[in-house]
Amino acid sequence: LIEMKSPMVGTFYRAPSPGAKPFVEEGDIINPGDVVCIIEAMKLMNEIKAEVKGEIVKILVENGEPVEFGQPLFLIRPLP
Repeated sequence: LIEMKSPMVGTFYRAPSPGAKPFVEEGDIINPGDVVCIIEAMKLMNEIKAEVKGEIVKILVENGEPVEFGQPLFLIRPLP
């Protein structure tokens, strides 16, 4: 499994807005370029995109939780 890490310090959000459907759930298949979460930093909403094709095995951070640079956000099983 590979860890998808946070590219910045900020607040982790699983959905585009409160009450909206999360970008991804455990078990979802993602492709490079798919938005998997948002990290809010200094009032800017940064869409975080997948860099690999794979399956989201585990979401490691709770919605609204602060994250550090390099903190693992997701465990992904790479797919060919």
